[in-house]
Amino acid sequence: MKQGWPLLAALVLLGSPGGAQELPKPEPRGPAVPASAPPAEGAAAPGPEYLVGPGDVLQVTVFGNEDISRTPTVQPNGIIALPLLGDVAVAGLSASEIQRKLTALLARDFLVNPQVEVKVKEYLSQFVSVVGEVNTPGRKPLRGRTRLFDVLIEAGGFTPRASGEVTITRRDGTFDGGAATLKLRFSGASPSPQDLVNLEVPLRNGDLINASPKYYVTVEGEVVRPGRYPLEEGTTVSIAVVAAGGLTRFGKNDVKIRRVDAETGKTEILEADLKAIRNGKDPDLVLRSNDVITVPRKLF
Repeated sequence: MKQGWPLLAALVLLGSPGGAQELPKPEPRGPAVPASAPPAEGAAAPGPEYLVGPGDVLQVTVFGNEDISRTPTVQPNGIIALPLLGDVAVAGLSASEIQRKLTALLARDFLVNPQVEVKVKEYLSQFVSVVGEVNTPGRKPLRGRTRLFDVLIEAGGFTPRASGEVTITRRDGTFDGGAATLKLRFSGASPSPQDLVNLEVPLRNGDLINASPKYYVTVEGEVVRPGRYPLEEGTTVSIAVVAAGGLTRFGKNDVKIRRVDAETGKTEILEADLKAIRNGKDPDLVLRSNDVITVPRKLF
């Protein structure tokens, strides 16, 4: 990797988790399971070379023959017009393939040993969409072998509201392994080795990148540090209470969880016995976004 790569990655991740009260990670039960799926096998391999399409602007240079050098735009029918050659079909070809094609055409009928260079000057035919918690969401053009890192940089990185979870939905084709969706999780402002691998995922035309927001639970009542806490996957009642500093000396072990159904608006009150959970007698309830845990005060 290039020397400045970790620093640039840190800039992308700067707005992601960190700065808020953090819940402790759930203890794994059985084999450890990652918080999100790792990249599909081969996902971080170099992406295919960019294929030209309608709207792209090319830079065609014929060395020693500047009069036939041009900057043509690929037309809706996939052709470009050049002196001597007329209409040439280029859609679906890479810049290097177009270069070889033009060289062969010029050498066949017009020039001796022509030296041709073809570059994509403006990338205007292929796009991905970035939505969610990034600073500048919207359509972003693909430029050559575009990676997730490139698009997140163009989108201004994550906002402070980002959870660090990114979902890439592939509308044309699939990732290696056959899945049409790839979920990634970034750890925070200091990129981990896995973060660097995930940022290298190559993108394709039509991909949708969604940066998810943080979700929270609230712990109130007789705890040391009442407040809102970011909800991590697998967070339970006991984990949230520990994150809030545990019970005060007046706190009861019998707590209530207020849960509102996001679709119906119906409120449900659940109960949990922290002592029974600690002793392994009761299951530890897994929390959902916006759950409110209330620790009541003992009555003496």
